[in-house]
Amino acid sequence: MNKSLKTVKPYTKQSLITYVMLIAVFVVTLILRGSGNMSYMMQDLLVPLCVYAILAVSLNLTVGILGELSLGQAGFMCIGAYSGALFSNLMEEAIPEAAIRYPIALVFGGVLAAIFGILIGIPVLRLKGDYLAIVTLAFGEIIKNICASVYLGRDAEGFHVSIKSVSDMNMASDGEMLINGALGINGTPKDSSYEIAFIILLLTVVIAYNFVNSRTGRAVMSIRDNRIAAESIGINITKYKLITFGLTAFLAGVAGVIYSHNFSTLQAVKFDYNMSILVLVFVVLGGIGSIRGSVIAAVVLTLIPELLRETIGNYRMLFYAIILIGMMLITSNKNIKDKLSGIFKKNKKGEVQ
Repeated sequence: MNKSLKTVKPYTKQSLITYVMLIAVFVVTLILRGSGNMSYMMQDLLVPLCVYAILAVSLNLTVGILGELSLGQAGFMCIGAYSGALFSNLMEEAIPEAAIRYPIALVFGGVLAAIFGILIGIPVLRLKGDYLAIVTLAFGEIIKNICASVYLGRDAEGFHVSIKSVSDMNMASDGEMLINGALGINGTPKDSSYEIAFIILLLTVVIAYNFVNSRTGRAVMSIRDNRIAAESIGINITKYKLITFGLTAFLAGVAGVIYSHNFSTLQAVKFDYNMSILVLVFVVLGGIGSIRGSVIAAVVLTLIPELLRETIGNYRMLFYAIILIGMMLITSNKNIKDKLSGIFKKNKKGEVQ
């Protein structure tokens, strides 16, 4: 009994530290924004920072906790973004109150992404390693190209759909275009705010920590550590993999809804494989399996290019790449990490060396 308590306590302590850290940062940003000491560029980045942090935490459940390499995060985000934006556009007149419409859009986009995640996961999760990464990457590209090819309109006669062009839809001249192919969706209500995005980020972190410390999370980690041993004691491998993959897809879909409601124009080209690779970089550099590290890496690595934009302009991505390489070398080198941790290590008297 004591042994089990000692096993759970560090996770509880780590989660509390993360919650306090997030709330402290939230309060500081509100003070800076309210006092006018925050630039307009930083204010515009607040919601995207929360979105990327949610994506990183959700992907860490699959990569860090389940131990499977998935590159389909952009695809799930695209599903959530398009379905949430389409729902809000269709229901803007029927549900004029954003306080009611927006939460429904969040749930709708997340659930739809989770359904796709489970449907894709049933055949895909039988694969491992590089094969799983390639298939999930292909899934993301398929979703992106389908969304970029669809034309959806509405007039007095109903809905019209085409995958070729607007001229093939036979829609009345006074009809309304809901999805305009590569041009995407226009006029989505800008219901996303920093306060809402932060609350959802905090809920995502709470869900992630509770998942890791739950019975399901322990079963998932046992599958990651030794699949054969886990299966030998009766753990349903497929079941727990689908639960993790579905939860990852759900959170990515919610992040997509937040993203789509932060901009008036939504285009599928933004959800390409570069987005999936970027989120994976956040997870790796933040520490595979580290929830707090994913949040920190997502925020820092999103801010760096924007801060470099004001100083070195067009060369910012070059320096950004150099910073990424340096961070990867540091985090992967055990000797360097030991030296850095030793600087802040306390001696027996409690003094910082």
